[in-house]
Amino acid sequence: MVVRRPPGRRAQILAVAADRFHRSGYHQVSMTEVAAGVGITAPALYRHFRGKPELLDRAVRLGLDALADGLRAAATTAELGAVLAAVAVGHRPLGTLVQRDARLLPPARRAALRRELRVDAALMTAVLRAERPELAESDAELLCWSALSACSGLSYQSAAPQSRRAEALLRGMVAAVLAVSLDGTAADPETAPAAASAPVPAPASVPEARPRARREELLAAAVRLFHQRGFDNVSTDQLGAAVGISGPSVYRHFDSKAQLLAASLVGSRERLRHEVDGAIAAAAGPEAALTAGLGTYVDFALRNGDYLGAMLSETERLAPPDRRAAVDFRRDFLRTWVELLRQVSPTVDAVDARIRVHALFALVNDGVRNRPHSTRPDLGDCLLRLGGAVLGLS
Repeated sequence: MVVRRPPGRRAQILAVAADRFHRSGYHQVSMTEVAAGVGITAPALYRHFRGKPELLDRAVRLGLDALADGLRAAATTAELGAVLAAVAVGHRPLGTLVQRDARLLPPARRAALRRELRVDAALMTAVLRAERPELAESDAELLCWSALSACSGLSYQSAAPQSRRAEALLRGMVAAVLAVSLDGTAADPETAPAAASAPVPAPASVPEARPRARREELLAAAVRLFHQRGFDNVSTDQLGAAVGISGPSVYRHFDSKAQLLAASLVGSRERLRHEVDGAIAAAAGPEAALTAGLGTYVDFALRNGDYLGAMLSETERLAPPDRRAAVDFRRDFLRTWVELLRQVSPTVDAVDARIRVHALFALVNDGVRNRPHSTRPDLGDCLLRLGGAVLGLS
């Protein structure tokens, strides 16, 4: 007797796997959990997929295929916005899967994924430059990558907003981003959005009386290495070598690699809180506070891209109490920005404000880490202008 598998079972499995990876992180999800979510046994799941790496690969590809198919058919920037918005809503886990979990794929698949995204960006750039021929290639590319990032911010919403509403708002944000002028962003304050005119504070330069303590050097090296290679791919020998000590000597400063990860993320998080809260508190009124907060956040991001990357990709590797503290900080940080935006723009409700703020963070966090645009000397000014666009300040 031939046993036929239920139609669409593979699609069911991929949808459940994508959702579980998105919510809990790849490392925290087992094949048994995915199988239970579909209503089958783990052995039955293995008849469809060989293991978690293949599940992750196929879940990412499902969303990217939908994106590529839509972009190939788009002929205008309005159609680009419709495609990006539809994929962001219809494949909501895609943003976190690409930005956080895809780094765990085998090197060949990671390289293929990057190539696919570059093709997608090239398709968008060609459409944008057809409508805005005055744009330099590099500016058009940055606008398109920024639009992609802004839409991926929906992936970080704790609850899914109403689909039509979210799509409409994302289409508007994409249109605003693709309409931004990056030429002479610092030279034309008359036409710049409010946020773009905010001065980006330079980091304080205080001569040190002595070299930083070895513990501080380890924290800085840990943030960098965990971001670049991933927590599981960094050994204590590599951490020690980064600061000129042996691997076992790391344990003189930290009891475990996990404790070092937690301490490095906490230290960076407290600097972010101190800088942004200080800028907001010193401002006179909500509009000035939002402008100052945006300028300070962009400046922090330019100096701390490794922290933002490690925070995104490695928080799930923290012990439960440390993970809860990180999640609590993000929730409180988001709430501050949502409340400020609503004070500045009273017609924006809490749902739309959250979508816009998530889009802002995704755009800035990606912008400071994605080459070659991360090396632009005017990147800070560009991100201020783009941030103003997604917040609706233009």
